[in-house]
Amino acid sequence: MINKILIANRGEIALRIIRSCKEMGISTVAVYSTIDKESLHVKFADEAVCIGPPNSKDSYLNIPKIIAAAEITNSEAIHPGYGFLAENSEFSKICSESKIKFIGPTHHMIEKMGDKITAKKTMEKAGIPTVPGSKDLIESISEGKKLAKKIGYPIILKATAGGGGKGMRIVNEDKDFKKSWEEATNESSAAFGNSGLYIEKYIEEPRHIEIQIVGDKYGNVSHLSERDCSIQRRHQKLIEETPSPFVDDKLREKMGQTAIKAGKAINYEGAGTIEFIVDKYKNFYFMEMNTRIQVEHGVTEEVTDFDLIKEQIKVTDGIKVSGKNYYPKLHAIECRINAEDPKRNFIPSPGKITNLHIPGGHGVRVDTHVYAGYTIPPNYDSMIAKIITTHQSRDEAIVRMKRALEEFVIEGIKTTIPLQLKLMNDKSFCEGNFTTKFLDDYDFKSI
Repeated sequence: MINKILIANRGEIALRIIRSCKEMGISTVAVYSTIDKESLHVKFADEAVCIGPPNSKDSYLNIPKIIAAAEITNSEAIHPGYGFLAENSEFSKICSESKIKFIGPTHHMIEKMGDKITAKKTMEKAGIPTVPGSKDLIESISEGKKLAKKIGYPIILKATAGGGGKGMRIVNEDKDFKKSWEEATNESSAAFGNSGLYIEKYIEEPRHIEIQIVGDKYGNVSHLSERDCSIQRRHQKLIEETPSPFVDDKLREKMGQTAIKAGKAINYEGAGTIEFIVDKYKNFYFMEMNTRIQVEHGVTEEVTDFDLIKEQIKVTDGIKVSGKNYYPKLHAIECRINAEDPKRNFIPSPGKITNLHIPGGHGVRVDTHVYAGYTIPPNYDSMIAKIITTHQSRDEAIVRMKRALEEFVIEGIKTTIPLQLKLMNDKSFCEGNFTTKFLDDYDFKSI
């Protein structure tokens, strides 16, 4: 078994990994930037190494420093968490070359699924349904217009290196194509250093449904059912739940088997997520694969009694997956709590937390790295907590979430808690009547 793991991340996911490692008897090493010196992941790890100043490129994205920290602490493996270097194929490769186990897929697997055009081709070859669109990057506006007419408007332009909604534009008519192309190209180039775009048919009334899978080194792949991630703002997830109020048993089984087929097509190792877009007729299409642990992995854990972090470590150590699929025993809902002001266009709200009360009670899980007196730095993602409630039914899980959100006190900064509370009282949400466009015209100022 692995005896020591370095966690190449920060915040709540680093703390989450530490907890599973402690239960497995594995020593942990935290890395941190100078501004994160007082973070809980630093306090609770067995060892901690400072790897640089606050700027991510000089610390959490600095591969040589992270490898050096692993070597000087004799760490046998590195867990990347999510974000930062989690889906960086070069990092996975360098870990392997440095004789350090990377807790995640090989660099070949990441490369196959990291670029969206390559991923789509890989899935099409495996017989996985994909959204109609371009086979390769579109080289010019004229080429793009020609294909858009062939597919039929509306279409969506997507950055091949994209994520978080950057480099995406919906085009409804031919006359809008040129402007949207230029905007998407510029945004993609600025965000990713890659201006490549491709085109897909725009799916109307879409749901974002993802299937959690786990694969091992021996070709076995299991699925742990779906998560509905349709409540989003600018392609950033705000609420996740399982089971989906939209997915029936027949669709669940079909999507689960398709996800297993996708995982086997690339001999996938570790925890991963196959993300689908589903139309109102319950036709589903492969969107992308996340070759890492997801932010929302706890939703699945709560309804299946399955520790995904432990499973990642076991797979890396050569242990076979169980071979069985897992289905929800309860209903779970997760709210992401961000240090942002929803009334002011979600402007980040870093600063010192002056008072904090975390909710508890039966069926309430809170993953967070913040505490009273902690100062949220302005340098990183604004998510500061995830709250998950579980119950026998969706209605009861929503009621429990309302209670927990009302009990969640965070003073000194602005948070998205008022928005989450409003959503839990929204009639359409409570009835399960929503798509990924649910928040597009939402009145945030009335929160």
